[in-house]
Amino acid sequence: MSRVRLMIVDDHPIVRDGLISLFAREPEFEVVGEAGDGAEAVRLAAVCEPDVILMDLRMPGVDGVTAIRQLTEAGSTAKVLVLTTYDTDSHVLPAIEAGAVGYLLKDADRDALLRAVRATARGEAVLAPTAAALLMNRVRSSATGLLSRRELEVLRLVAGGATNRAAATKLFVTEATVKLWALTEFDPC
Repeated sequence: MSRVRLMIVDDHPIVRDGLISLFAREPEFEVVGEAGDGAEAVRLAAVCEPDVILMDLRMPGVDGVTAIRQLTEAGSTAKVLVLTTYDTDSHVLPAIEAGAVGYLLKDADRDALLRAVRATARGEAVLAPTAAALLMNRVRSSATGLLSRRELEVLRLVAGGATNRAAATKLFVTEATVKLWALTEFDPC
């Protein structure tokens, strides 16, 4: 197999430098680009043509989920592996929905990260245990038709006439999360 072409996206230069250094020691990887925000990542992906993009989620300007969605819509062949510190359903679900192949936390050890990038390059799904548990719980609650407490809160607010933005503000979640819950859980069609 040829070398895995890798792009690293994180708003913290020291994190990017550490990841670049880690992958530079591994002959099977080639870091072809780095970006400090999602907009830069989308631009560079078109030029660098990475196989795998390690993508942080929370960045100034264009965040990771938006960048993943834009890459997907642009037809990028790069596989996105989210590498973040956030493991809540308001982060995991939107990233997977946007097109991420995997979701890993920054507390993963070196070997786990290398294995995850290799697996992502092969197109295999990679999930941190907490992300996998969130997705399993979501599938189980959907299968039983039960809504989570948060989903019920969204339903009550939207049914009461609140806009997505107002519901998001009241619940301290993103507007995209409210839309996701409203579309996937409450659509009667």
